[in-house]
Amino acid sequence: MLGNATGGDGPDRRALILVENLSVPFDRRVWQECTTLRDAGWEVHVICPRGERRDTELETVIDGVRIHRYPLRAATGGPAGYLREYGSALWHTVRLARKVGPVDVVHACNPPDLLFLPALWMKRRGARFVFDQHDLVPELYLSRFDRGEDLLYRAVCALERRTYRAADIVLATNESYRDVALRRGGRRPEDVFVVRSAPATDRFQPVPPEPELKRGKPHLLCYLGVMGPQDGVDYALRALAKLRDELGRTDWHAVFVGAGDAFDAMVELSGRLGLSEQVQFTGRIPDADLVRYLCTADVCLSPDPHNPLNDVSTMNKVLEYMAMGRPIVSFDLREARVSAGDAAVYAPANDEAQFAKLIALLLDDPEKRARMGKIGQERISGPLSWRNSQASLLAAYAAACRDHAPVSAGGPVRTGKRPHH
Repeated sequence: MLGNATGGDGPDRRALILVENLSVPFDRRVWQECTTLRDAGWEVHVICPRGERRDTELETVIDGVRIHRYPLRAATGGPAGYLREYGSALWHTVRLARKVGPVDVVHACNPPDLLFLPALWMKRRGARFVFDQHDLVPELYLSRFDRGEDLLYRAVCALERRTYRAADIVLATNESYRDVALRRGGRRPEDVFVVRSAPATDRFQPVPPEPELKRGKPHLLCYLGVMGPQDGVDYALRALAKLRDELGRTDWHAVFVGAGDAFDAMVELSGRLGLSEQVQFTGRIPDADLVRYLCTADVCLSPDPHNPLNDVSTMNKVLEYMAMGRPIVSFDLREARVSAGDAAVYAPANDEAQFAKLIALLLDDPEKRARMGKIGQERISGPLSWRNSQASLLAAYAAACRDHAPVSAGGPVRTGKRPHH
């Protein structure tokens, strides 16, 4: 059992975590935060969208965490689609928050930077607001839409400022994000806590390699992660075409695990590059199958291109490759180096030819691959372990609740709808 985060008041404390971007527990970071708080004596509620193939129940309790989900259709059709998505999400979030009742902490995870609105409503009812900044939305906008500082960019900057201003405590996923909270958000250093994402080690238990996954080739290359416009799957595919055409290497099979907005476009690009026989797209797969691919992979790919967001963001796939002891080829990004260190080799930013050469270099050097894999595992079990993040999360909650009496003390916990005023 983890130590109490609130100086003895833990069993009386209630936390409500708001998520719009993913369902829970599919959002691994949020789920780790939920279970950490639960183990520290908090009663934890989550409001999030319903998943399409998993996390489909509207109301459920999983491992003691109460999850309240709502139906949400992802945005299509430009700004109007996002307005519909976010408007629906905010309406459902407030509706379900009324059902949960009073809480001590409302913990809002971005994107988008709109959840400060229901958080402010709950602050007026006695809650403290913890802002969990998963993404820098202004940088996400610039990286995804490749536009200058237009009206929408200024709008997302304004929403970020409002969120920083409303928060009592900010959680940053790395030191680069913490610097943004201090510099751009104007937050005091003592109010910003770094809670790094980390792989759930129980999810990544090694299994014996399965040579048949290599489809008759000596080597397996693996990509794991979201396939959105800013995730660089197109860079990886073009690098693989260079590996074959310019370096003459056909001794590999590649598997791309995951889904996202760009999935269909990436399958089409693979075909146009003539890679369909050597590149396999699995979509999302169960964890057990994911582990089989990672344990068989010789080299893992982190092709996120250099852009304003990627340079300062921690990539979950890099941490997961490291947890499985896999060597990594990455572009040279600031936070990629912080995470992986010598567990990766780094191509100059967005240089697909050098990316291909580094893949070839690792395929030819099994001893270097083994050394890099061992370094990655040691980093994940040491300085990058979730244990360190747990301590920081609980310290952040203690700071949020300092000199703050539990709102639920002295009365029954309300889990039904609040009376109308």
